[in-house]
Amino acid sequence: MRQVTPELYARVQHFYARQTHALDSGNFKEYVDTFTEDAIFHHSPGAPPARTRAGILATAEAHREATKDDGITRRHWFNQIVLTPLPDDSVRATLYALVVRTRHGEKVPDVWPSCLLEDVLTVDGDDILLRSRHISYD
Repeated sequence: MRQVTPELYARVQHFYARQTHALDSGNFKEYVDTFTEDAIFHHSPGAPPARTRAGILATAEAHREATKDDGITRRHWFNQIVLTPLPDDSVRATLYALVVRTRHGEKVPDVWPSCLLEDVLTVDGDDILLRSRHISYD
């Protein structure tokens, strides 16, 4: 079983920074490339999970289409990351996520939603990929 070293923790933080920057900039190809090919993404209560990179890409693009005219910029903020090694050499990451929304022309953002993310990350050499994500909304 892999130990969570300071180096691994820093690499995971960098992974999440790259992932959220890709998502928030609308670079969905780069975003889905942070998932394994067979990833499962439980993103919305009551909705079926997105499966595979292609399914996650379709979900992201559908969300962009549904919100394209709402005049809101969204920034994902991930923090309080707890890493737990798993027997198969993957790593469970439990973290808090906030989505900060700012309406165009307004200076005061709001936070919605506030979530708990439960991820399983594969770590293979220099590569970190997200195998599964389950989002619970507060």
